[in-house]
Amino acid sequence: MSVKKTVGQASLELQNKPDDKVTPTEQMREQLDTYESSISACIDAHVKKFGNGVECFIIVLTKKEPLMPNVIRNYFFGRRTCPTPDYDQIVYKYTKECDLELVWVIPSRDTCHLFKRDALFVRSEEKRLLKYILDFSDGTLYKLARKLNGEKDEHLN
Repeated sequence: MSVKKTVGQASLELQNKPDDKVTPTEQMREQLDTYESSISACIDAHVKKFGNGVECFIIVLTKKEPLMPNVIRNYFFGRRTCPTPDYDQIVYKYTKECDLELVWVIPSRDTCHLFKRDALFVRSEEKRLLKYILDFSDGTLYKLARKLNGEKDEHLN
């Protein structure tokens, strides 16, 4: 019978190991293994909760564990309303037609500042992310969230 390690035990072991650099590509592949199944599980839970054919938003928050600097976790949850845009957040809209649409991706504060500072040098495959960052910075995503929630623009009243 094998004993499953806790995240803390695995993190401590990794911290004590010689520094074998993990490439961002390797990290992304590992995270994507569970990402899709977590999104599906979140959708299933919220379809069960809200009913079939009801629009909802799936939010993915990315957090670094404060006591384990080499552990990054994604937290998945759903809600009926669009959240306020924030750092380390991905938002999807689950439609009545059972489609999943990406609404926005906002990386960490540091990454946002880096992209804005070096906007002219962003590679073509990163331009969509830069657009989300710029839309977040200028309030466009906030206005989109209000629109998706059916809220009126307070400046037009």
